[in-house]
Amino acid sequence: MSGAKLKAEARSLIGINAPRLIFISIVFIIVTAIIAELQFRLPVPSNAYDELLARLSAGAVPSFELFFGLLRPYGLALAVLLWIMTPVISVGYTAYCMKITRKEKGDFKDLLSGFSIMIKVILIALATTAIVMLWSLLLFFPGLAAHYRYRQVYYILLDDPDKGVFQCISESQRLMRGRKLDLFLIDLSFLGWIAASLIVSAFIIPFLPVVSVWLTPYYCLTQAAYYNQMIKEVAV
Repeated sequence: MSGAKLKAEARSLIGINAPRLIFISIVFIIVTAIIAELQFRLPVPSNAYDELLARLSAGAVPSFELFFGLLRPYGLALAVLLWIMTPVISVGYTAYCMKITRKEKGDFKDLLSGFSIMIKVILIALATTAIVMLWSLLLFFPGLAAHYRYRQVYYILLDDPDKGVFQCISESQRLMRGRKLDLFLIDLSFLGWIAASLIVSAFIIPFLPVVSVWLTPYYCLTQAAYYNQMIKEVAV
């Protein structure tokens, strides 16, 4: 499976579907950036711990009341809610990109399509995260292999929302057998763009992810095109 051809297809699709594709991508980037910023600023345990250390270094008397007073229950609950929102919104953008690669008409409402299968998306996110973490306890490479083994779960679910969580997981495992290196190399080819995005955001135009406006649809369309090509090869 040629990564260069898939990326060329993605670039062509960006040109054909602009400016709508760019506008929808900007909305997606803004929403995910807001979620990430809220998660960073919420008084969840890690943030509370940092604040506790700062107060102790300033001479505050250590106490359990001081620590738990920093852990506002609504903050932890909101952090969980935001964690749930992240894969749901991402699945909506994935659904939009799938439509584009299949020459179907996509729209802003596709960003919300993940909410119709929200429970399954959350369960898949929990299950795959747990599996990858368990493999990662062994060594780095088993964890990396597990990550790629389950990369197609959301595409499979979007193709058939009636499928169960573990059915999507097992099908992704089957589809990725012998193909993990292909997808890894495609991901690797985006490292230059990712580095450029980080450099521009950090040093040139802070807080404005200019490169991401191109990189986000470019990467997502390439991934969707990869999935489309893979299921064609399996069907033959």
